[in-house]
Amino acid sequence: MRIRETGILLSLILVVGMILGACGTSDNNKNNKNNEGANGTEEKNFTAAMVTDEGGVDDKSFNQSAWEGLVAYGEDNNLEKGKNGYNYYQSKNEADFSTNLNAAVRDKFDIIYGVGFKLTDAIAKIADQRKDNHFVIVDAVVPDKDNVASLTFKEHEGSYLVGVVAGLTTKSNKIGFIGGIESDLINKFAAGFQAGVKEVNPNAKVEMQFAGTFTDSSKAQAIAAAQYSSGVDIIYHAAGGAGLGVFTEAKNLKQKDPNRDIWVIGVDRDQHPEGDVKIGDKTDNITLTSMVKRVDVAVQDVTTKAKDGNFPGGEIVEYGMEENGIKISDSKEHLTDEVLTKVTEYEGKIKNGDVTVPDKLK
Repeated sequence: MRIRETGILLSLILVVGMILGACGTSDNNKNNKNNEGANGTEEKNFTAAMVTDEGGVDDKSFNQSAWEGLVAYGEDNNLEKGKNGYNYYQSKNEADFSTNLNAAVRDKFDIIYGVGFKLTDAIAKIADQRKDNHFVIVDAVVPDKDNVASLTFKEHEGSYLVGVVAGLTTKSNKIGFIGGIESDLINKFAAGFQAGVKEVNPNAKVEMQFAGTFTDSSKAQAIAAAQYSSGVDIIYHAAGGAGLGVFTEAKNLKQKDPNRDIWVIGVDRDQHPEGDVKIGDKTDNITLTSMVKRVDVAVQDVTTKAKDGNFPGGEIVEYGMEENGIKISDSKEHLTDEVLTKVTEYEGKIKNGDVTVPDKLK
């Protein structure tokens, strides 16, 4: 009798165990549902991170655009911000570049971006130390490394188009250009812009200066003040976060004299919002147009290619108008039909090779 009771008790224990096990399996299935492949095995997310330069992720310029590309990639792949999805590491100074790149490696991101040519040396160094990791340098070239892709743009061509806009819009025939740190990259902006201005307005003079920084807006504002006071009525900046100082100066002058023709041409993103200026109870805007460099499109594209097993290691991947990497902004409220027609005309000439835009200052 006791043997029979013992058998029944063991059977009950086994049944309860099976029920609890099934519940546990059900809970685990729920937890792993988003990470399972077609065969029911768990798949690791393809993760992506970026290291900013000193401008920071909210510089309203190319760092911010790069981050928007990672966010778009994350949304397309149902990922969240963090170590298991996409993230950024913000650099306050150049000493942070290597530290942040190594942090991204330790956090096991599958692809790591260094945003800005100032990270070139740090990317090259870390890539040699971490040969199993994939890196991308934005706005520069790291040659001869199979684990580094170099992401570049045809900024000179987009700058040519906004030069056409400036050359046809200026009333003083005095136009300004303010770059950040003088370099081959920023000279591409300057060369293309000057060529575009001269193509449609040979009488216009382009005054070129460099702030020596991508972060100190007060320096760019001081240069802008001097240029505007000399009769310049349009300034194109290629100075990252420092370029916000150009907007500040133009808005101050517009508030003092609402009838004054004074303009800023933005860069990298559509900087129309940065040009809003309050005059009385109305809002005016001093952003003539912007040269939009679609870092977001390029970052999203390269990340997706890497996820699909097509990481372009050792290659220079260049984005221009054909790849939707370069354009003028969609904010066209200040541009006349004549100007828009000319922009379209020269865009076509560049694409079909009738116009070759210089990428170096003469």
